[in-house]
Amino acid sequence: MRQFTTGDLNKQVGEVTSAAAREPVVLTKHRKPRFVLMSYEHYERMRTSGDPHRAYYVSEMPEEHRDLFVAEIGRLAHGEGYDSEP
Repeated sequence: MRQFTTGDLNKQVGEVTSAAAREPVVLTKHRKPRFVLMSYEHYERMRTSGDPHRAYYVSEMPEEHRDLFVAEIGRLAHGEGYDSEP
């Protein structure tokens, strides 16, 4: 993922937005990642698809995901899973 500073965004808006049209880019401020800039199409795909990288609040999580989550938390709470898997 390419990185630009917030100053780059001000000075080179065309280059930064062209890069963001191809893939999400990180905008840094004071050398720390602060924002992600991406195309609207990429954002919509992330927001509406079954993207496995999607994050949920537990209250909004699909039931099948919530069941898996609760089961895995239970295993970890009982000390299982830390060293038992490669």
